Amino acid sequence: MKVFISHAHQDETLARKVAAVLEADGLDVWDGSEIVPGENWAEKISQALKESEAMVVLLTPDALSNNWVRREIEYALSNKAYSKRLIPVLVGLPEDIPAENIPWILRHMKMINLPQHGMIEEEIQQIAEALKEVA
Repeated sequence: MKVFISHAHQDETLARKVAAVLEADGLDVWDGSEIVPGENWAEKISQALKESEAMVVLLTPDALSNNWVRREIEYALSNKAYSKRLIPVLVGLPEDIPAENIPWILRHMKMINLPQHGMIEEEIQQIAEALKEVA
């Protein structure tokens, strides 16, 4: 299964950690690190969204205020290929991110909570398990 990791640019290190764990679990992951300077970002993201079958969205304060992340979530919600394959991941303590900042539909989905940016592989493994459940 090809998995798209939606995240804010500021969370790139975290996205790469998540990608490494998912890849070690046998998943094909797109996290944006494949884009090189000078390439058309919008085109590359669009292509990756079309080719992916699932999305992990890293919900951080930066991501929740990012228009690109919101568009990627909207794409996944409107695309049948992603049906039941959108995995919201709240990064940090829930009390640090006001519920009203999280898109209402994501609040009604099974959300994975990762308590901090410096989490260890075992905590990130929850994401791989959630993806296996919907595969």
